[in-house]
Amino acid sequence: MAETKIYDVIIAGGGFVGMSLALALGGAAPKGFRVALVDAEPAESTKSDARALALSAASKGLLSVLGIWPALAGNAEAITTIEITDSSLDAKRRPHLLGFDDDLKPGESGAYMIENEDFIRGLSSAVLRAPAIEMLAPDSVTSFAATPFAIEARLASGGRLGAKLLIAADGKRSRLRERAGIKCVGWSYPQLGIVTTVAHAKPHHGKAVQHFLPGGPFAMLPLKGNRCSIVWTEDKTMGEAIMASDESVFLAELAKRFGTRLCEIALAGPRQSFPLDFQVARSFVGERLALVGDAAHAVHPLAGQGLNIGLRDVAALTEIVVEGARLGMDVGASALLERYERWRRFDSAFSATVMDGLNRLFSNDNAPLRALRDLGLGIVDNAPRLKRAPVREAAGVSGTLPRLLKGERL
Repeated sequence: MAETKIYDVIIAGGGFVGMSLALALGGAAPKGFRVALVDAEPAESTKSDARALALSAASKGLLSVLGIWPALAGNAEAITTIEITDSSLDAKRRPHLLGFDDDLKPGESGAYMIENEDFIRGLSSAVLRAPAIEMLAPDSVTSFAATPFAIEARLASGGRLGAKLLIAADGKRSRLRERAGIKCVGWSYPQLGIVTTVAHAKPHHGKAVQHFLPGGPFAMLPLKGNRCSIVWTEDKTMGEAIMASDESVFLAELAKRFGTRLCEIALAGPRQSFPLDFQVARSFVGERLALVGDAAHAVHPLAGQGLNIGLRDVAALTEIVVEGARLGMDVGASALLERYERWRRFDSAFSATVMDGLNRLFSNDNAPLRALRDLGLGIVDNAPRLKRAPVREAAGVSGTLPRLLKGERL
């Protein structure tokens, strides 16, 4: 029998949320606190990735406390303005219906764009340097068993790990969530998500554009240089046909949606597609088990909030576990896990429901409904107090925030 290696916490899943959580726990917990981070991908592995991430001001605060924002800042592009428009695909004019300019602290943007590869590289480097974290990769947790005092995880490699708490950060198809018998509320959308990077002739000046089209929202998000990340939601059948087409046809379809404001465009990265789902776990905790990130909730990408919601999980769970550890409490105790669930489940479900409602409201070609939508957007655009609420929500600075999201150390 393999010897059981003992840690304080085991994190299953080494993606953005899993690595951020490991760094947060390893950096703030009492001396001697040990974290095992188990991931199916080899350590320091890199894949070509067409995606980019929108990091809220609150997420930036957390990353600053973790000490990795300085390494990311040079590759991050601040979003200074957001423009929203709503029209059919063949409309000759795309009216400005709603715009947001940052009104946070002077010099502070509400959001930043960073490419996936740059973010994962920064996180991986910090994890491998952290003395409190042991990276076990490539490997995965295949099963686990909880007792009143601990939890044991078995690995695909044959190893065994023991801890007070097991954290599932293994994505929306979480095996650990399934093994714990935790069900989800959710459905699949009749849409396809398409992502790529575009180079353009004119500078974007930090402006993000969200164009609501009948097939779904089309977002142009600023990156460093004269480039934009494209997050394109399309009717599933149409989207699959576009993805199957050659590059010239794909670029022509892209140009119809991108418009001419930034002049000539060209593909500056691979194109990728993925199915779109709504999913919220019925419980965020089990016996000595906590769910974070996509294992707990998956949202429509129209507002780019998926990762930010996951980082809210990181900040809340870290605060609860660290406070418990400093008091000598069992960090896998049900009282602490129930506190985490109360803090995070309503907020996550509310955010997911808002994204779902917006997608349903705008992803159609109903003329009377479009007129009502446009009237509503115009009213909000001319009401500064109404506009302030969604700006603060997108920046992640509304509600009861964990200290890490305020940029405060624990």
